[in-house]
Amino acid sequence: MAKYKSAWFCSECGAESPKWQGKCPACGAWNTMVEEKISSRQSKSVTVGARQKSKPQKVSEIELINEPRIKMPSGELNRVLGGGLVAGSLVLIGGEPGIGKSTLVLQNILSIRTKKILYISGEESPQQLKMRADRIGRMSDNVLIACETSLENIMSHIESTEPDIIIIDSIQTIASDDIESSAGSVSQVRECSARLLKYAKDSGVPVILIGHINKEGSIAGPKVLEHIVDAVLQFEGDRQYLYRILRAIKNRFGSTSELGIYEMCQHGLREVTNPSEMLLSHNTLEEPLSGVAIGITLEGIRPFLIEVQALVSTAAYGTPQRTVTGFDAKRLNMLLAVLEKRVGFKLGQKDVFLNIAGGIKVNDTALDLPVVSAILSSNVDMPIAPGVCMAGEVGLSGEIRQVTRIEQRIAEAEKLGMTTIIVPRHSLKGVDTARFKISIIEVSKIEEAFKALFA
Repeated sequence: MAKYKSAWFCSECGAESPKWQGKCPACGAWNTMVEEKISSRQSKSVTVGARQKSKPQKVSEIELINEPRIKMPSGELNRVLGGGLVAGSLVLIGGEPGIGKSTLVLQNILSIRTKKILYISGEESPQQLKMRADRIGRMSDNVLIACETSLENIMSHIESTEPDIIIIDSIQTIASDDIESSAGSVSQVRECSARLLKYAKDSGVPVILIGHINKEGSIAGPKVLEHIVDAVLQFEGDRQYLYRILRAIKNRFGSTSELGIYEMCQHGLREVTNPSEMLLSHNTLEEPLSGVAIGITLEGIRPFLIEVQALVSTAAYGTPQRTVTGFDAKRLNMLLAVLEKRVGFKLGQKDVFLNIAGGIKVNDTALDLPVVSAILSSNVDMPIAPGVCMAGEVGLSGEIRQVTRIEQRIAEAEKLGMTTIIVPRHSLKGVDTARFKISIIEVSKIEEAFKALFA
């Protein structure tokens, strides 16, 4: 009979403690310690990788091996991965339930014809996966489906099929018989991930894990899971809208600045190669409306144009409302205070509604100038001229501060047919503006920007 003992684990970072504590001694989180039973003869595979004798080497003596990556059918996914799937890598894809994680993975692996792929599903039946494949409209005999939640049975399937790529959907449903706790617990997630990592490194077969996120928006399970894997990709977006964003939180084989944009369609996810055309309405480009400004934002290192909509009206119930969608509400309050204090616009008794079109959430400070321009345009009921876009950070003293990658922003605006762009003064140092056909206006204060827009 196996003997079991109890231990307390932090659900946030995975730290172990022999007794309950209100505050985790490792990460400092409160009320996150949960009790789990551990076998006294627990498998030693919790430690990542096998202990092998190694010889210290000089940096100059280390040989680089450029192994070819496995190209995925989706160009957006390849960009986020850093050029493709690396052999022997462990990749974690997380996202909210129903956001499209399984659809993204399934439609990619169904298009790979040269590799044998094993798809392990712990949440859905084979019939459900067949219905999804029919909806996507792709069939492949190279993809083997197995519905299993036992780690030992999964390893048996892997040994018998010898696949080239392994998909685990999802890691929170897999459990090992060596651990007494239920699936999804800290010890189970850590044990199963470490076993899969060891197999990936020993065999050179890439493994893709699909995971859920908690209510705070981070990957569910212990934080040690993100340290074990080689890459963490987060698939995010609002299910009420069509657009999805795939961004890399961690990537040992590429940059974390890249992101991919998808559109959810009836037959699966469609790549959005030019998001600017999707996020700009044709009415704005052809027929100017008050309260609408076009800004240039950066997601990672990818610039695209986005439409900022604002509505300013007199407060009907005494207390003014501040409603924001897709933008930081605290930053909006700061920008409204700058407009009232530095520029003289009295907005304290008016309702302000702000919306970033397309359901995209933006954190780029370069959208400060488009936001205040849209608010002013709605306040005075004067539309901004068509073909005008802008980018700039607004400081507390009302100055327009410089933003990063201004040359890429100007090139994107010109490519989309914009005629005028407003940028911060002195931000074009070292930039060859002669090669741009777009008219560039440099401003240093909010007042100068307003004169350029409404003169």
